Amino acid sequence: MSVFSPELTTREATVPLASFIKPFHAHYFSRTVGTPFRKRKYAFAGLPALMPLVRAFLDTSAAERSPDYRFLFTLLGSELANNAIAHSLSSEHGQTYSLTVDRGATGMTLTCQDQGTRHPMAPGPLTATDLPVLTTETGAGMGQGIGLGLVNALADRWGDNGNPKFRQVWFHLSYDLTHNPWSQINTEEGEVDC
Repeated sequence: MSVFSPELTTREATVPLASFIKPFHAHYFSRTVGTPFRKRKYAFAGLPALMPLVRAFLDTSAAERSPDYRFLFTLLGSELANNAIAHSLSSEHGQTYSLTVDRGATGMTLTCQDQGTRHPMAPGPLTATDLPVLTTETGAGMGQGIGLGLVNALADRWGDNGNPKFRQVWFHLSYDLTHNPWSQINTEEGEVDC
């Protein structure tokens, strides 16, 4: 007869993130310039603990670009992944979401497909009018639903398929960040140039 031990349910196990990577996809997470690609796709378990793996995937996908581009692409991609975990069925036991990177001549497009919304939602695309306005006040409360606001503010274009059952949210980020609001940020002084 086995006896249930409540203290075992509160223990955590540490597992190397590499154990979640299929061997033939290891180069997706190396954070180094690798074999050129046109399209790269990976399905992630909907676990917040795997976000370092997501960031490594995004950073590696943009490895041949400038440090600013890599950072911005990884930041915006992480927001899409966080939204899939926070707002969709992808975070349910055994579920996944996928990230697809399309690399073009002028920029990269990232698409995040989740398993559908947790709450009933009418079909139709998300729009910028549905998003909170980014201000110093909303920025101070990070985690208050401003992820797509960041995507709206910093990506060249973004959108979704309008299907709440299998939502695909995407953004395109041009390699040339000259006219991107990101380039107006003075990183040395932490101020925004006006």
